[in-house]
Amino acid sequence: MEKSNCDSDEIKMIVGLGNPDEEYKNTYHNVGRLFLDELTKKAGGKSIYKFPNGKDFGFIKIRNFVLVVSKTYMNESGLAVDQALKYFKNKPKEMIVVHDDSDKEIGTYKKTFAQSSGGHKGVESIIKIIESQDFYRIKIGIRPQEETIRKKASDFVLNKITKRDKEIFDKIFDEIINSINI
Repeated sequence: MEKSNCDSDEIKMIVGLGNPDEEYKNTYHNVGRLFLDELTKKAGGKSIYKFPNGKDFGFIKIRNFVLVVSKTYMNESGLAVDQALKYFKNKPKEMIVVHDDSDKEIGTYKKTFAQSSGGHKGVESIIKIIESQDFYRIKIGIRPQEETIRKKASDFVLNKITKRDKEIFDKIFDEIINSINI
């Protein structure tokens, strides 16, 4: 997959985008949160987030990183990210946002820095509220591999992840974790 200059020495916070409710837990739109669960497991921790009073985010400290999830829905992710950046006194460039990408096929991912939202509503919310796009992103492909007629993202992002696709995500998560030296 594509490499970037994402230096784990400057990264302090990793945000996994997704929706908070149990009904969305294992959906394609929540691969960012699922990635954080895998990262936590690989680091020997448990996915039990602390939720500061009056804040829209939860966090786990793993090694030198703070892993952040939002209590808001995907399209309002910027509220939680802005609060977390301020709470931990981090700059946007010290953050990686991990999220689904319906334009990329399952089994692929891409690391980027300082790019537009590309139509992703969660990323769009973050850019608008923190007034910066100067952060790293890891975009994980969720488009079905066997798709012959291109579907709208809204037709599949909230579907439950199949067993086969979960195995593909597990491999991709391992590759990403290794590529950013966590």
